[in-house]
Amino acid sequence: MMPTPAPRAAIAMDKAAAEAVLKPAARRRLREAVDLAPDVLDDFTTEAALRTLATTEVLITGWGCPPLDAAALARTPALRAVAHTAGSTRAHLTEACWARGIEVSSAAAANALPVAEYTLAMILLAGKRILESARAYSRTRAREHWLLPDPHLGNYRRTVGILSASLIGRRVIELLRPHDLEVLLYDPYVDEAQAAALGATKAALPELFAAADVVSVHTPLLPATRGLVGAAVLGAMREGATLINTARGAVVDQDALTEALVGGRIRAVLDVTEPEVLPRGHPLWECESVLLTPHLAGSQGNELDRLADLAVSEVHRWAAGEGFAHAVRGDRRELLA
Repeated sequence: MMPTPAPRAAIAMDKAAAEAVLKPAARRRLREAVDLAPDVLDDFTTEAALRTLATTEVLITGWGCPPLDAAALARTPALRAVAHTAGSTRAHLTEACWARGIEVSSAAAANALPVAEYTLAMILLAGKRILESARAYSRTRAREHWLLPDPHLGNYRRTVGILSASLIGRRVIELLRPHDLEVLLYDPYVDEAQAAALGATKAALPELFAAADVVSVHTPLLPATRGLVGAAVLGAMREGATLINTARGAVVDQDALTEALVGGRIRAVLDVTEPEVLPRGHPLWECESVLLTPHLAGSQGNELDRLADLAVSEVHRWAAGEGFAHAVRGDRRELLA
């Protein structure tokens, strides 16, 4: 009896992303499960790409993958599955994929961990007032008396507000469990019992902003969430409270946030802004109430290997007929940040 041939596979993403994420060791492991095309596809319209796509059964996608729209799918008659090496698939998978019944996997669970770790670190550093203390120490070259009482300093019995029980939001709540912190959760799709099971107390949006010492945003950017964090809820925050955003900049009203930060009433840690890189003359670049980081909370450096490991594992499962462990349901795809 002839052995069943391995499924035909191809990598579709920006070539630099492919080199960073799918290193030689990862590609060798892919070839143990599939017949992997040698070239990385970053354009679905070239003659070479058309020849590859004609027989491809599973695509391993990543950042910079061209859209898999109806025209692209017409060139991939054999395509049955997509294993994505990053989080959200919204940039390249279209309704046509779901309509055709293509199986989809995402490495969102792997990418959620470094974002959650970054968030945990920033929550704890915010409680210790690290940013302000470091700047003051650099200016004065002197230490304040360490027993000086400050009711706003420390991480004992503080309140943390989490916006959205997304994959990342849930992971942050999980990482907060060992700490002496109260966790509030705003998510209209989660009831009180579900919030409690996660380790949080369900709260309305204004209530959460008014009560929390730190608010962390983990909401996917959807039409309903654009500008969700506006002037009203920012105005409800306690003086000296901290807003952390690792989701999408447009979830927050950038102008309202800038006004609150420049005024010094609240603080912020922003890994994302709107626009993604603020104009050179924007006041937040010089604002001492904010820490700006260049969208680095997600997988960076050797953390990219975690994405590859998950995607390779998914391809092995699929090729063995076991299905994806991290399948993306068509009715849930918009909720992946």
